[in-house]
Amino acid sequence: MSEHLYIVAYDISCPKRWRRVFKLMKGYGEWLQLSVFQCRLSRQRHAELVALLDGIIHHEHDHVVTMEVGLADKISPKVTSLGKDYEPVAREPVIV
Repeated sequence: MSEHLYIVAYDISCPKRWRRVFKLMKGYGEWLQLSVFQCRLSRQRHAELVALLDGIIHHEHDHVVTMEVGLADKISPKVTSLGKDYEPVAREPVIV
């Protein structure tokens, strides 16, 4: 099963919904900044995440963007990081 690296960014207008999205995202990826995560996902897990986010957000007020960077094992993202060090998310076991 191949995994792809995704960057997920979101702008949620309601603090309650923002917290729900943040908690959900912690189960799918690694937190980078306030509303930005990097995720290493199979196509199935990506579709699952999108469906769950779709059920949480209000489409008139909120915005979620997922950007596919490429195959997680073959991509070496070129990132300029000021402050904290940046490390691409590593492959880890998924506990279901």
